[in-house]
Amino acid sequence: MKTLIAYATNHGAAEKCAKMLKGKMKKEVELINLKKVKNVDLNEYDKVIIGGSIYAGTIQKSVTEFCTKNIDILKQKKIGLFISCMTEDNADMQLNTVFPQELLNSAAAKEACGGEYNFKDMNFMEKLIIKMIAKPSNTRENISTISEEKIDKIVHAMG
Repeated sequence: MKTLIAYATNHGAAEKCAKMLKGKMKKEVELINLKKVKNVDLNEYDKVIIGGSIYAGTIQKSVTEFCTKNIDILKQKKIGLFISCMTEDNADMQLNTVFPQELLNSAAAKEACGGEYNFKDMNFMEKLIIKMIAKPSNTRENISTISEEKIDKIVHAMG
């Protein structure tokens, strides 16, 4: 059985989650960055894990387009969904908002895996917004809340 992990990332947190998932899965797994690869033949895969990072309450457009374009075939596969976000208090609400309801209803796994602030990769405006909203104590060092436990939950649920 072949598994696809399709993701999009802005500063690397969703990619880090995708790579952690791949590293923990025992079967053949392929990673595809949806910002770089537009056409994916889903007939090659038995299982599909889809993820992206949340910015201002939305997921990357490439993730939304991938889900919408392929919804019929995705519903026939074993599906896992994940988001990378820094706000734990409303992460489940965000997860349930950014993916189509049809996929959420049929997903074997749905997790908000935590996130990261990679300040070195952010532009001035992004840093300013994070400082105003999240008020981190230090903006010189990266901050990560990615949960290995939640990654493990996805791996377990996907078999």
